[in-house]
Amino acid sequence: MKKAAFFCDGGQDDVNLRRVFDASRRARLEAQVDLYPGVVTARDFEEHAPRLGDLEVIFATWGMPVLSPAQFDRLPALRAVFYAAGSVRHFAPPLLERGVLVVSAWAANAVPVAEFTLAQILLANKGYFRNVPEYHGAGHPRSAFRGRGNFGATVALLGAGQIGRALIELLRPFRLRVLVFDPFLSREDAESLGVEKVGLDDAFARGDVVSNHLANVPATVGLLHGAHFAAMPANATFINTGRGATVVEADLARVLLARPDLTALLDVTDPEPPAPDSPLWSLPNVHLSSHIAGSLGDEVARMADYVLDEFEAWEAGRPLRYAVTPERLEHMA
Repeated sequence: MKKAAFFCDGGQDDVNLRRVFDASRRARLEAQVDLYPGVVTARDFEEHAPRLGDLEVIFATWGMPVLSPAQFDRLPALRAVFYAAGSVRHFAPPLLERGVLVVSAWAANAVPVAEFTLAQILLANKGYFRNVPEYHGAGHPRSAFRGRGNFGATVALLGAGQIGRALIELLRPFRLRVLVFDPFLSREDAESLGVEKVGLDDAFARGDVVSNHLANVPATVGLLHGAHFAAMPANATFINTGRGATVVEADLARVLLARPDLTALLDVTDPEPPAPDSPLWSLPNVHLSSHIAGSLGDEVARMADYVLDEFEAWEAGRPLRYAVTPERLEHMA
């Protein structure tokens, strides 16, 4: 049996580790590996290091520490890290450089984000996010805004990664026109997905709803700016469950102030939460949520299931679905 251990930064991250790898998932793991007792944290690594010379596999979730070169030297047998969460950008590069396999549960985390966004899209097209406050204010249903409905509406998705593709599948039963902006999506892939590949300007100009799922990489920082938001159709909605840094938020706030017909549903911002004096707090057409689109509650166990399935595939010599390569890392959130 391979020698394995749980790693985390410590503190709250240890709580997250126990939530994701609950008793049943730990039991499943313990049946397949020689599991190191306890959790190795960034603070007490040196205390554990003398007993980790034969460690082959690390299991982790949010809070996976970044291993230093000196710490790598203390782990000569390390072959793989199975990460039961999404983004691996902060810790994966040095692992990949040393030939260590990195597997992420980003596909599992994509499921609740896609579900959350689907709900927001359907409600946005019904006018729900304007209707509720206007109905409360006017006290009469005829005075409250109503949307165009979902039949025949146009939804523009920014990004066709794991979340974007999961959302495309969820949207399929509805009679919607789906546009996708993604420089890495080929025309052939777009056709097979049943979507229309468009440019960024076109996505904003045509979308009754524009939903952002772009990765936070240098090329996307500040990519979405004032001209895009100003070009949105009347009564359109902008949804951001991607990353706040892709949006020039000062521009977004300025356009939303000038155009009360637009609505912004922001589950992510930059910084997060917004600064206390940010206009995003006070604009009536902005709805902020506290980064709840991703896995939470019982949903986090799905991430453990994904990496445990991948571990079993790796052990059996079967192909992996969620291994992170240097090329894939360039386009991940």
